[in-house]
Amino acid sequence: MGSSKSDDNHSRQARIARMRRADQIRDRRNKAIAITVSAAVVTGLIGFGAWVMIDQQNKKDEKVAAAKAPVDGEQTWDAAKLGRKHVDTPVKYEMNPPVGGDHSPRWMNCNGDVYKNQLPEVNAVHSLEHGAVWVTYNEKADGADVEKLAGTVAKTPYTLMSPDKEQAGTIMLSAWGKQLTVDKADDPRVAQFFTKYVQGPQTPEPGAACTNGLADK
Repeated sequence: MGSSKSDDNHSRQARIARMRRADQIRDRRNKAIAITVSAAVVTGLIGFGAWVMIDQQNKKDEKVAAAKAPVDGEQTWDAAKLGRKHVDTPVKYEMNPPVGGDHSPRWMNCNGDVYKNQLPEVNAVHSLEHGAVWVTYNEKADGADVEKLAGTVAKTPYTLMSPDKEQAGTIMLSAWGKQLTVDKADDPRVAQFFTKYVQGPQTPEPGAACTNGLADK
């Protein structure tokens, strides 16, 4: 009788021991799986993060390279030879539209301002000194092109636009010491010129205001 109870106790203890071992094996297996999955997720996140960083750096490098590359067909004047005095007398510029030189103490507003009338050069040049890009066009310019350029200028700080009947080119973009002539608004060089020269490295007075100047007369 006592032997039977003892055998039952041993059998029950053995089953309990087997169950505990099975639980321990299962726990170790689950932990191993969890660690493996976690490691794979972390590795994937690190890999994705590294890819994103590399992609962003590549795009940044491409943008920097594009900013440094000359715009095809642009004209350049020696900035050191362009006067920068503030004068109250008329100034005769060597190029039209002018890209620099002595100018009025007052600048034209150039916070995306689109003017309907031809501007006084001495005031527009002061805007260029502040880092603005000045878009001008003559009577040969197509109306749709003028409208498209006006839309681009209107949403771009440090730009201004106005007609110029005397200029030789159909559409001309001017920055301090820089100028580009195009025939159509969708010429890809227009966007390149804006990217490079709106508050670009050519700016004599970076950060100077493009508001609180003169408005269209």
